[in-house]
Amino acid sequence: MGIIGWIVLGLLAGAIAKAIMPGKDPGGIFVTLGIGVAGALVGGFLGSAIFGIGLDTFWSFQTWIVAILGSLLLLGIYRVVVGRRVKA
Repeated sequence: MGIIGWIVLGLLAGAIAKAIMPGKDPGGIFVTLGIGVAGALVGGFLGSAIFGIGLDTFWSFQTWIVAILGSLLLLGIYRVVVGRRVKA
């Protein structure tokens, strides 16, 4: 999958992760979408390292699930880390 495909997948995965985890994010929509791109990469890496599945093709169902789960993971970590800093 090309770099533009990765970016589009990550942006969409970030938007879906934001819809799944509603609430106020400390960084706004652009940070959330950036986390989506990074989450897609992290999800692909962890999926291939642990389960042997990764980000193979853009239209594959497993690609989307792995990218969304990676985005949810990073979004959750981001909220915990930055949320503590903002409140303290």
